[in-house]
Amino acid sequence: MVKILLVEDNEMNRDMLSRRLMRKKFEVVIAVDGAEGVDMSISEAPDIILMDMSLPVLDGWQATSKIKANPQTKNIPVIAITANAMTGDREKCLDAGCDDYDTKPVELPRLLNKIKNLTGTEPTK
Repeated sequence: MVKILLVEDNEMNRDMLSRRLMRKKFEVVIAVDGAEGVDMSISEAPDIILMDMSLPVLDGWQATSKIKANPQTKNIPVIAITANAMTGDREKCLDAGCDDYDTKPVELPRLLNKIKNLTGTEPTK
């Protein structure tokens, strides 16, 4: 089973997305800020990280940079999840080390395809 670390501070977004992913038979662990996301990237050893970019304590760009700078976590794929869809936002996320980028509101089929591409696994129907 693929383990996803969802780093999201908004409770409604977190609950909705985690439930949808669990229905697809993913294991989901949750961090509510960037610093907790960095810590959990080590302690939980997820297969992939879904990283909100607007986070308290450490924002998603800083958290991703720390994850990618750590030899223990640098190979974990990170998908930026952000409401920011302005010109340059995708590049800013990729420059921080994110492996892919998606926008809110999350379209689950599109996100599942990105997870599949980065982990090589199919979600359960």
